[in-house]
Amino acid sequence: MTDTPSPAPTELPRMGPPPFVFSPQGGRVEGPAFPVLVKVLAVLMVGGCGAWLAQLWITDQPVLHSRSAGVWFLAAQAMISCTAWFIVRSRTRLDSQGLHQNWVGDKIMPLADLAFAKLIRVRGLEWLIAPRLYVRTLSGKFAVFYVASPAVRTECERLIAELASFRRL
Repeated sequence: MTDTPSPAPTELPRMGPPPFVFSPQGGRVEGPAFPVLVKVLAVLMVGGCGAWLAQLWITDQPVLHSRSAGVWFLAAQAMISCTAWFIVRSRTRLDSQGLHQNWVGDKIMPLADLAFAKLIRVRGLEWLIAPRLYVRTLSGKFAVFYVASPAVRTECERLIAELASFRRL
């Protein structure tokens, strides 16, 4: 019995519509996910709640006398601190491969499978309310990316226009 080489696997033809291709000007654009004011407010909220908790502790308020009450206060402080940390550190990136946002769980959406994209924003209040880029794939998976950077927002608007034109064909 002789070993004959098996034929090379052939790639199956791609089913469905062709993949969407997009490249931002400069190849890659990245910026903060949230506006500066939102970051400042998040940090102030964490600091204010921490100061309030410390004041309750120092003045020996009855609300903290039971062990479970203290644990609940500390748990709440930890949760808002963690959320504020991610608000301050979160960045959104758009490159030729896809959309990326680092968050509690990083969000990644490949561009090739995009079926729909829409920018949701309150014009004139972008400094306060971060615009959101809603995207959906051909299979129905969706994600929302925060886009506070004007440069990233401009490229997202280009992406939306090109995707709408591409999917209409």
